[in-house]
Amino acid sequence: MSNSQRPLSPHLQVYKPQLTSTLSIMHRITGLFLSLGLLIFVIWLFQLASDHTKADAMLTFFKSGVGQVVFFIWIFAFAYHLCNGIRHLFWDVGKGYSIPVVYRSGYLVLISAIVLTLLVYFLSR
Repeated sequence: MSNSQRPLSPHLQVYKPQLTSTLSIMHRITGLFLSLGLLIFVIWLFQLASDHTKADAMLTFFKSGVGQVVFFIWIFAFAYHLCNGIRHLFWDVGKGYSIPVVYRSGYLVLISAIVLTLLVYFLSR
């Protein structure tokens, strides 16, 4: 069998995504998104200190429709990363490793992140 006919790694063909793997991937993606958001925040602070017009332009962007969507996703990323980080702290002390508890805490993380996101978003308006 030549290299072009060989299948991909078996995990892509055999296993279907599970809640645990999806939440783990989301934790990494939200961490990356938060890092990018921090970079944008630092740029805004620099512009605020040096040139108010550029800082005002960034604020205008975040008040636009696209900016509101980015802001909403950033709030969700923060809320999800926070809730899942708390879940990981429980794991660090050895609590919540059984499969039913892992799934319950996973759903709790998702629900908590959504509630926190909506709460922060609508209270900040």
